[in-house]
Amino acid sequence: MPQLCRFRRGLSTPRLGLLQDSRVLDLSAASASALTDVDAALHLTLEELRSAVERAAAEPLPAYELAESGLRLLPPLQGQEVWAAGVTYLRSREARVEEAAEKSVYERVYEAERPEIFLKGGLSRTVGPNEAIRIRADSTWDVPEPELALVLNRWLELVGFTAGNDVSSRSIEGENPLYLPQAKVWMGSCALGPAILPVWERDPARPFRIGMRIVRAGQEVYRGETSTERMARSFAHLIEYLGRDNVFPHGVILLTGTGLVPPSDFTLEAGDEVEITVEDVGTLRTPVVRGDGGYALRASSVGA
Repeated sequence: MPQLCRFRRGLSTPRLGLLQDSRVLDLSAASASALTDVDAALHLTLEELRSAVERAAAEPLPAYELAESGLRLLPPLQGQEVWAAGVTYLRSREARVEEAAEKSVYERVYEAERPEIFLKGGLSRTVGPNEAIRIRADSTWDVPEPELALVLNRWLELVGFTAGNDVSSRSIEGENPLYLPQAKVWMGSCALGPAILPVWERDPARPFRIGMRIVRAGQEVYRGETSTERMARSFAHLIEYLGRDNVFPHGVILLTGTGLVPPSDFTLEAGDEVEITVEDVGTLRTPVVRGDGGYALRASSVGA
């Protein structure tokens, strides 16, 4: 299925492309294109975006092989914030209760009308395909959280899907629920990609299978699979609460929660590789590094 992607060739300015199998069409090169970048694309209504993509793809656009030296896919966001929903699967509720000193808050939110929604970050804290996610230097129990991410335009219309990783410190979160921002938000704590599957390419009502495997020193140490049909909340319910008294002039990415949590004796280590596969979206691969507790920006772990 054709997917929207953000890409760069060498040191050039990031471009908006259409990923088709192993080739990338440069949508930004279309005549009178409304698709110069992700911000421009999510400034359009869903109908306008689909029309603009179809018109651009009909032109003789520059095309590049994905394997071309110097070409890389970037995280598929620009000026968008990334938000996340928590405890949307029973497995997530069980894991949060398991780790928490104060257990009842997670049991209550799973049953409540109002979902748990929090700000995860933006481009400066998000990495893309083959870029390193980071685990905190001051954490002792760290896990990836594979999730389906909703891509919403500035009117909060659902325009597409991508794969996400809501990297989390279970040791910090479990100590006190008020530590949630520190347990969820730091440099390299979010990964998105590899591209955006437009909503018109797939029935959004059909559940997505989500899989994750973790490799350490060449050996698989975790594998699991779930489906969005196990979610306790609908996409529409999460979007409606996200939009209450909020505006997103550049659109927004919403992670929908995880249904895959490694066992309690597992923690990520530097050198691991995480593979998250979302049905019809693709596989997001990210190596793992450990932070040093400092403030220095590292180009290898920050989305361009």
